[in-house]
Amino acid sequence: MALVPLYGVVEAPVGRLLLTSDGASLTGLFPATHRAIPSLEGHVRRDGFFTGVRDQLLAYFAGRLERFEVELAPRGTPFQRQVWRALLDVPFGATVSYRELATSIGRPSASRAVGFANGKNPISIIVPCHRVIGSNGKLTGYAGGVELKQWLLDHESGVTPSELLPPSVAPSRHPRLSL
Repeated sequence: MALVPLYGVVEAPVGRLLLTSDGASLTGLFPATHRAIPSLEGHVRRDGFFTGVRDQLLAYFAGRLERFEVELAPRGTPFQRQVWRALLDVPFGATVSYRELATSIGRPSASRAVGFANGKNPISIIVPCHRVIGSNGKLTGYAGGVELKQWLLDHESGVTPSELLPPSVAPSRHPRLSL
C-alpha cells in the first residue's frame, strides 16, 4: 500500500512551523519565514500524525530537549545527505564553520559546496543547519532568515531570546502557513 504524503502545522515560539512527511518519516520542517516552502499539492493535513515531533519541538523550545529522536527522510543528493548527516553531530549550543563541516566529511576544500547543501536542508532545527557560521565567527545566510538563526543560537547558548521576533520573522508571513 502506498503511503500518502502528509503535512501538519505546529505553533512554536518562533511562529508556525510546517511539517511534511512521506507518510512514514519526517521529510521537512519549515519555519514560516523559510525562503523555499514546498508545495503541499497531493499532501493531506494530519496534525495528529506529527504529535511526537510537535512534543519534541515544544520540549526543545522550552529548554528540555537537546537532541531529537525522529525518523528522518530528507530528499537530496548523496552529497547533500552526507552534509545533513554531519549536521546531526554538531552538539546543541555549539557552532562550526563551513570549513570545519567540510573537513568533518573528508572534503576540506568543499566549504562552498557544504554551504550550498546546508542551505538546501529541508528539516530546519532538527537537522541543525543554524549551527553553521562563517569562519570569521559571523552569522551567514539561513533559509529561515538570519534573525531566526540568531534566535535559535541564543536559545541554545542559554541567552534568553527576545519574546517577540523581529517583524521579518512574523509567524503568518507565508500564506500557506496561515492555515
